[in-house]
Amino acid sequence: MAGVQTAVALREQGFTGTVTLIGAEPHQPYDRPPLSKAVLLGKAEGSAFDIDFEALDVTLELGREVTGLRPGDHALDTAEGPVPYDVLVVATGAEPMRLPGTEGREGVPGVHLLRTLDDAERLRPVLTEQHDVVVVGAGWIGAEFATAARDAGCRVTVVEAADRPLAGALPADVAAPMAAWYAAAGAELRTRARVERVEPGAVVLDDGTRLPAAAVVVGIGARPATRWLSGSGLELGAHGEVVTDERLRASAPDVYAVGDCASFPSARYGERLMVHHWDNALQGPRTVAANIVDGAAVYDPVPYFWSEQFGRFVQYAGHHEAADTAVWRGDPAGSSWSVCWLHEGALVAVLAVGKPRDLAQGRKLIEAGTLLDADRLADPARPLKSAAV
Repeated sequence: MAGVQTAVALREQGFTGTVTLIGAEPHQPYDRPPLSKAVLLGKAEGSAFDIDFEALDVTLELGREVTGLRPGDHALDTAEGPVPYDVLVVATGAEPMRLPGTEGREGVPGVHLLRTLDDAERLRPVLTEQHDVVVVGAGWIGAEFATAARDAGCRVTVVEAADRPLAGALPADVAAPMAAWYAAAGAELRTRARVERVEPGAVVLDDGTRLPAAAVVVGIGARPATRWLSGSGLELGAHGEVVTDERLRASAPDVYAVGDCASFPSARYGERLMVHHWDNALQGPRTVAANIVDGAAVYDPVPYFWSEQFGRFVQYAGHHEAADTAVWRGDPAGSSWSVCWLHEGALVAVLAVGKPRDLAQGRKLIEAGTLLDADRLADPARPLKSAAV
């Protein structure tokens, strides 16, 4: 997404130079969200972008893996030889973390990831044949895959090392109600459970429990796909991400980084952010393109993402880490509710479950830095925006 949108934005903003898009995968550039939904369930064969790259005068170099960067020479290294550049945009995304002690991704029984089109195509027969499936990790991708597997009729067990789903993404009191969604959908959720090993046909937990598993799907997080930058001298952060400034410029001249592989300083939130979500890969390229064309744009978005799981549409906007107050709107046992986070009276984040209007209004209020009255905000019968002071 980030690489494709950078190429598109460059042309939209009037860039007339050569644009080359290099990618290791052989497929036409595609969108990832459908992989855990329509593509996985066989409702779509792929999710290629509806973009005429030839008409945009964008050259695609597919199936070509970049192995190194030499900023001093303004060159990339590949197996087919060096590629020179005047300006480089690093948009290599993130790669899924693997379960320690497991090897391979193909075959049934086997251990699977869900990040690429090939991953989704390997997993499709697992759902079609209604195998027993163990999902490791109750994060966003784990919940989405578990949803698809249950929809396909698979017996699903989700194993999570923390005491609740989405432990790394949401506070305990907000994530706790989501645990009930698994049982209601017919999936078993095992928290405070760790995988000891994977055997043919089974997953063995650290307490000795054996879970039947014709397939194991690992969703325990992702890390920036930047190992190819080792030795380049480019500054990387604590998570291995490319460190950029407010204009998404990396530490080497004429190098930018955007999307899952980069972090940027946010004046809005007073800290450096690394956002692994689709909207960041859509919005960031517009800033990169503007800076390549005239060097004038600053990137400081309100982060946004969504997830479809167990019949619920979950949306989140903002960044709640610095909040000092949380206000609930509605009963979390119900089908629609939201949580708003305030910092010194200003809305900084909102989570909406089945309440898209709350999300839409909240996102605008965050962007505007609007102060809200917490008592009015707590009344779910009132529009969220009516709490503005």
